[in-house]
Amino acid sequence: MNAIEPAVQQYFQTVRAAFEGLELYLDDLNRSNGIRDLTAGLVMKYVDRLKTSIGCWENKIGFMDRFRISRAESGFPVFQNVLELENDRKTAPERLASIPESARLKAEMVDFILRNKAFPGAIQSRLSERLYLEQVVKGEVFSPFILPETSAISVNPETRRPVCIVNWAAFDGSQTLPMIYVARIEDSSDNMVRMLVDGRGELNKDIEVPLPVGGLLNPELAPRFDDFVIRNSSYALSPITVATNLDKDFPTLHPKQMRRIVIGPFYSAGITENNAVINGILSRVKKAENAWLLTWTVQEVFSRREKPAVKGFFSSTPAEQEFHIDTNDLEAARMGVSAFEKHALVPHEAYTALYASGEAEQIFAGYKVHVISGNQVTSAV
Repeated sequence: MNAIEPAVQQYFQTVRAAFEGLELYLDDLNRSNGIRDLTAGLVMKYVDRLKTSIGCWENKIGFMDRFRISRAESGFPVFQNVLELENDRKTAPERLASIPESARLKAEMVDFILRNKAFPGAIQSRLSERLYLEQVVKGEVFSPFILPETSAISVNPETRRPVCIVNWAAFDGSQTLPMIYVARIEDSSDNMVRMLVDGRGELNKDIEVPLPVGGLLNPELAPRFDDFVIRNSSYALSPITVATNLDKDFPTLHPKQMRRIVIGPFYSAGITENNAVINGILSRVKKAENAWLLTWTVQEVFSRREKPAVKGFFSSTPAEQEFHIDTNDLEAARMGVSAFEKHALVPHEAYTALYASGEAEQIFAGYKVHVISGNQVTSAV
């Protein structure tokens, strides 16, 4: 891809519109369901990071010769871009110090045009680099891995254990897919039970915890937990594998539920090549900014029961979760999940084209479809 190609501008226009549409959908979901389920609100934070990354990359093409996306697979920028963005985030302050301020560069551009009657390409490139680095410093980007944080605390009245909602994210390099994890974990560690659970088996109101907390709330386990999720957050590992590994590696942590939200693939007319039928239909959409389709999958694994710990004279066995897998659902069993939902978000104009083609039923089979029109999202179409 070349920075001057119209296709580049179209790609960024459509992927930005897709993430803005996803935010609209998640905001609606959070308003209607936020008290009972924090997932939508937590996912929005990571979608905002994706939008920031897209904005940074859009500025970067002003001084780059090439920008690669995974055209035949996810439809997102390749993993190398994510790595470079993370590296640029660390070196940005030093690089900014060596580049003149934006106002000065703009003045130099005007002066160059007046004196030379030509476009100041070199100065424009430096301005683009400065704008890119300023945005990298200012915003939180979607890094290769985003460390866990604890977003909510409660107490399970049956077990009298603290319950933590822990979330983290990763950009899978092999599949070029951003993934968000949200886990509900009970902690039976003596120190956490004493601190957070009162005599009535409720959350101790005398302890104030400023949420969100960086990392796992349990300070004794937080460093190990960070290491664990870094090693266990690739797309190749099924959610039940991650949950089972967590259950085995931490005897006092009891994962009761874990969701993995896999964002993508993304389809953009004339750019992505990941589905010939979809891309062919999208190419008929008149407005290029509406010629896109975004999909995502919500995977969930939950514990159906806990085998109690066994304490013997010579040996002991910690409590163990029995995770539910519906063997009658072949796709769920293949994914390694208790349940899953597949979603598709599409502009109204693109949905109309897909419907008119007669292919909509086949394309959206098994998906919950959400159609965006202006600032409104209509679901269950």
